[in-house]
Amino acid sequence: MILETGRVVAVEPKGLWVETIQRSACGSCQAQKGCGHSVLAKFGASASYLWVLLEGRDSSNYQIGNEVQIGVPEDIIVKGSMFVYMLPLFSMIAATLISHHYLLNDGLMALSALLGLLLGAIIVRGCSHLIRFDKRLQPVLVDEHSAVQVIEICALE
Repeated sequence: MILETGRVVAVEPKGLWVETIQRSACGSCQAQKGCGHSVLAKFGASASYLWVLLEGRDSSNYQIGNEVQIGVPEDIIVKGSMFVYMLPLFSMIAATLISHHYLLNDGLMALSALLGLLLGAIIVRGCSHLIRFDKRLQPVLVDEHSAVQVIEICALE
């Protein structure tokens, strides 16, 4: 589980809005001189707002400005990344192969590749809209009790 500390910016009955600051890992990366992300990271960290379910906890225990620790399972990040990046790529390749099969000229093949990429992106957007409230995909609030459970689970793996 990837753990991150954030600051509560809003408290609602069923969850918290938590602000996290994205820090770059560019300082330890070997390719930092040739990477565009390291250039953008030099302009400063950016804030990200996450919805975190309380899962039965009392919302009155949390105040705006409190620091909380949240966690996201690694497999969710890996599967989500694969879906977001690979589906548009595969749809672009499929559209290109279909246009090649029908012997279209190069301009139409390039256009069909672009349309395949856009179709894949639209499918990703639609699927992410459908699963946005799935509890299995949400960040979780990690307190002292659940942090011990996370450490025990990681030790077993």
